[in-house]
Amino acid sequence: MVQESGTAAGGADTALRQKLRIATVNVNGIRAAYKRGMEAWLAERDVDILCLQEVRAPDAIVRELLGDGWHILHAEAEAKGRAGVAIASRTAPVATRDHIGDDYFVTSGRWVEADFEIPSDGGPKTLTVVSAYVHSGQVDTPKQVDKFRFLDVMGNRLTELKATKDYALVVGDLNVGHTTLDIKNWKGNVKKSGFLPEERAYFDRFFGDAVGWRDVHRSLAGEVPGPYTWWSWRGQAFDNDAGWRIDYHMATPELATLASDAVVDRAETYDARFSDHAPLVVDYRF
Repeated sequence: MVQESGTAAGGADTALRQKLRIATVNVNGIRAAYKRGMEAWLAERDVDILCLQEVRAPDAIVRELLGDGWHILHAEAEAKGRAGVAIASRTAPVATRDHIGDDYFVTSGRWVEADFEIPSDGGPKTLTVVSAYVHSGQVDTPKQVDKFRFLDVMGNRLTELKATKDYALVVGDLNVGHTTLDIKNWKGNVKKSGFLPEERAYFDRFFGDAVGWRDVHRSLAGEVPGPYTWWSWRGQAFDNDAGWRIDYHMATPELATLASDAVVDRAETYDARFSDHAPLVVDYRF
């Protein structure tokens, strides 16, 4: 069981507004992202809950860069300069958890959860938001073994969240393209980590009857190529839109029906990017 930490309970600061904007982005190092213009993007987006992956910075630096006005939950990785996930919210969470629940991943900096109060006519409901960073993996190496182990534990936690929370949302860089629509050059990647049949089978279960979550971005975008969220820094991948859709909003069914709009904030030019990932921003109306 994941250990819970209480924060400020009750009060105006803990109840979210009924129209909620939630953004996720792998920043590929928050210090580098801020040097490239992330601060300007964030200032214009009116985000209520910001989820970050690959933060790769000490907690003090994260708080200094984001500035005042945010309640910040940050799990650093034990390995310096690696991983790290965070949730920054304009409203204080009522409870937080700083890992996925398996002791093996306690110091990995790959999973944080925050519970928020949602006002409703029948009394407050709970929205749990997770910022997740799944391993990139590498075929036939211990990195791939860790990735499969993490996906196993993730499936268990998804089942628990769906059974115990009014609304639950897992966002982040999940490092798997689920279908052939999610990778521009999918034929060349079927034997590579990120598009292995074994990896995609996890997502079949996550979004199928077995686990029962919903792919919010795909539902809103329709059955179209992409929209991609990651492009290699190398070559002409960004200019040719040869990308991967590996950043997700995964929602429980009740929450998925409340999603009204999903946007990938793709930079206008290669030079304008602050990360190799683009933010995925979704609005929810309660």
